[in-house]
Amino acid sequence: MDIEAGQAAPEQGRGPRVAGRLWPPVRTGLAWSGAVAYPFVTYVTFDHGQQGFEILMVLASIALTAVVVSLLRRRPLPALVFLLLGAVTATMEMRKTEVSYLQIFVGVCAVGCLAATRPRRTSVAAALMAFTAQLLSLFAFPPDGGCDPTAGVPPEGMVNGCAPSGWVSNNGETVAFIAVALIAAWMVGSSSRERRAHAEALRSQATARAITAERLRIARELHDMIAHSIGVIAIQAGVGSRVIETQPAEARNALTTIENTSRETLAGLRRTLVALRRPESDAAMDAELASDRDDLTPREPTPGLADIDRLVASALDAGVRVELRWPGGHEPLPADIDLAAFRILQEALTNVVRHAGTESCRVSVERRAAELSIEVEDGGRGGLPAGTGFGLVGMRERVALLHGRFTAGPRPEGGFRVAALLPVPEEGR
Repeated sequence: MDIEAGQAAPEQGRGPRVAGRLWPPVRTGLAWSGAVAYPFVTYVTFDHGQQGFEILMVLASIALTAVVVSLLRRRPLPALVFLLLGAVTATMEMRKTEVSYLQIFVGVCAVGCLAATRPRRTSVAAALMAFTAQLLSLFAFPPDGGCDPTAGVPPEGMVNGCAPSGWVSNNGETVAFIAVALIAAWMVGSSSRERRAHAEALRSQATARAITAERLRIARELHDMIAHSIGVIAIQAGVGSRVIETQPAEARNALTTIENTSRETLAGLRRTLVALRRPESDAAMDAELASDRDDLTPREPTPGLADIDRLVASALDAGVRVELRWPGGHEPLPADIDLAAFRILQEALTNVVRHAGTESCRVSVERRAAELSIEVEDGGRGGLPAGTGFGLVGMRERVALLHGRFTAGPRPEGGFRVAALLPVPEEGR
């Protein structure tokens, strides 16, 4: 019994899947069958409508009209053919001015919709088809009071009750009206499609720019944070390896510096990764931080100029003495300017430690009326080796984002100089 039940289960589940696969083709076939029947149903509806419309026939015509209109989205030109055929049969059977204008209205709306949703080639073809169908309907089945070109001319010189000159004038105006209406509908629809395409292009460009800006921001943060730490670790590791046998205490200090720097870098990386992943699941990130709290140093606030002493101490541990000049009070700065100033100093000091080949450098931080001035000067080799990375690029990008000025290059008297001027907005002063 269990085996039979297990075999029957897949059969029971197969029915809905098969029905789901068969329904779209069946639905499409029914829709196109309704489109084929649409001209005939319209003809019968308007034929009976001469003695009074039947509600069921009117409802059937409206329903089939909706079916044909829905097919315009999939196969616009074939669906438009059936829609125009239905309008022509209505005009053919009931020759009234109201029906003729209804036919024109249907064609104009269809052309406008296709121009708004389809390529220009398709919409132009649809407009030509609608104009041709309406023109033929106008001349072949003129409304009551119009003139039939196939009818004979009565003795009084009248054509179906109209003078020949009136026939030409009235129909010429109608042809011009049809042409203007179709052109206007096509232009409105085409303009709408172009506006949507332009808006979509702008959204795509804005998204691409935002992604690029965020990618560069993350790259700068990771570079500035890791490059400085790895530079300190590499120098301290070299010092420790050289004095480990002769000066164990100095080697121990180097290892302690390596440990502290590694923990700070690990905590910074954790903050960056949490910030990147937080939009996906805040609760999951909080739980992850709680589970890892024993293995990490406490999360620190975003670094700023208040941490400049830590940079000076790290440089000193790496063998470079920093002469810090910071006149005036340490007034608070906007968060973006504070972080940018810290990262610029961090990267500039890293370059001094790694590339300058000097034992000292000078750092100047000065708060002026509407800007923050940062300078780092050394008396070392006076340049950076080729292919040293993206430090200067990152500093220049940070300053440019804040609409500041940045210069970096060898000094005439020897050494290297990095200078940045960051504008401070009114609310940050």
